[in-house]
Amino acid sequence: MSRAQMPFDPQAITRPDPVLMTYYILVSLLTTVAFPVVIIVLWCKYHTLRYRFDDKGVSMSWGVLFRREIYLTYRRIQDIHVTRNILHRWLGLATISVQTASGSAGAEMTIEGILLAEALRDYLYAQMRGARGEGSPETPADAGDGGDETLKVLCEIRDEVRRLARQRRAEA
Repeated sequence: MSRAQMPFDPQAITRPDPVLMTYYILVSLLTTVAFPVVIIVLWCKYHTLRYRFDDKGVSMSWGVLFRREIYLTYRRIQDIHVTRNILHRWLGLATISVQTASGSAGAEMTIEGILLAEALRDYLYAQMRGARGEGSPETPADAGDGGDETLKVLCEIRDEVRRLARQRRAEA
């Protein structure tokens, strides 16, 4: 079965595709004099880079000396961008930038080394919309299943304000 025929499973993505190391080698070669330093840094990043997609969000971790981990819930995601430079296109790779409302100018998370970028982008958009309850604007996704307590209280307040407004209109 070819990649195009297989169903997309984001939970199967735990590491970047090996083609990313080829990309890193090419980028390192372009630095000419700095090649030894750049290739070591990128090699360490490639071999420690891990992804995990679950029901609540996506996590990414990497690093040898300085371990870095990022966890984003689907609820926090604001926008998703897929970018490809000329080397990415030649190798069939893409970079997915995930942005939140954190106030920083750049992306909160950059998922590198993905071959099925459009499928992953579509999955993240679907999860993001589902976490926000965009299917039903009146009822948030977590309002009735033990989700966010603050959201439940706000929904109760909204419903009470609407009830009082209807009651006031009926009295007038």
